[in-house]
Amino acid sequence: MRLRPDQLAGHFRKSLASIYLVYGEEWLIAQEAADAIRTAARARGHDERECLTVATGFDWSALRQLAASPSLFANRRLLELRLGEVKPGEAGSKALVDYIGHPADDAVLLISAGKLDWQMQKSRWFTALDESGVLVPAAAVELRQLPGWIEKRFQARGLKPTPEAVALLSERVEGNLLAAAQEIDKLDLSVSDRQVTAETVMAAVGDSSRFSIYDFVDAALLGQPERTVRILNGLRGEGVEPVLVNWALHREVRIINALAFARSQRQSLDPVFTVHKVWDKRKLPLNQTLQRLSLTDCRCLLRECARTDRIIKGMEPGSPWEALLANGLRLAGIELFAEAL
Repeated sequence: MRLRPDQLAGHFRKSLASIYLVYGEEWLIAQEAADAIRTAARARGHDERECLTVATGFDWSALRQLAASPSLFANRRLLELRLGEVKPGEAGSKALVDYIGHPADDAVLLISAGKLDWQMQKSRWFTALDESGVLVPAAAVELRQLPGWIEKRFQARGLKPTPEAVALLSERVEGNLLAAAQEIDKLDLSVSDRQVTAETVMAAVGDSSRFSIYDFVDAALLGQPERTVRILNGLRGEGVEPVLVNWALHREVRIINALAFARSQRQSLDPVFTVHKVWDKRKLPLNQTLQRLSLTDCRCLLRECARTDRIIKGMEPGSPWEALLANGLRLAGIELFAEAL
């Protein structure tokens, strides 16, 4: 059974499973989901807690030994198995399947893991847990979901934010969910009338945005020039190497060129998507980009990415960050092609 983190409270009012797996890349959501499971277990008398941390060379027999050793101090236990980013491997998969088939009578097992790819989610142990336990994915909160997540968080603390306050905080903490939670907690302590306006947020909240090189490319693909500029400034401030930013941008521009050429020949775009292994979620922003840029525009942008690479390597004069900014804006649809043509 799979439950979203926000469904756990309702689940605990009805039952407590013997095995939980909390996994995903969003650390804050995973941590809060695990804390909710610990709290529910303690409320049902699982007072003793024992932990195993999996690392390279981990002896998987320790899981069965721990499960078979009754507590000397409490009637019920909470067992934790922390996988982190480690894959269980053959021995771990067998140990987990064995445990799932014969869980300890006096214990709740909480397994925590990082992001699990699709291959891992087809493994025997994951499938067995899906059938017999509870899976709680801690998926990343996407940009379009962030305002709703922030508003619910405000409301859970009895705060009443205006839409402008939610939008402003979303902008200032984009890509950094932990910062969002911390800023809301600060506002909870400082706002006496429970009303949160944009002015309140502006006065109290710094810019805690945290971005990746892929966020920069995505903003440009989606035709968001202001956000493109803000993300690039954030990457520069964090000390990200410009060669990495250009690599991500150049890779996407190559795909766009192939798509633009296929379109100019009145060919289907599907073979291009297949060759470049473009998954369904990314097809829409790429198609949107093709609505803004002609084949000539795309070829110009491809040449500019190559030129930026030479600037980064010191083979041409210029500022790498200025070149990256210009190329990001070009991809976002800002008309900068006249000079290059």
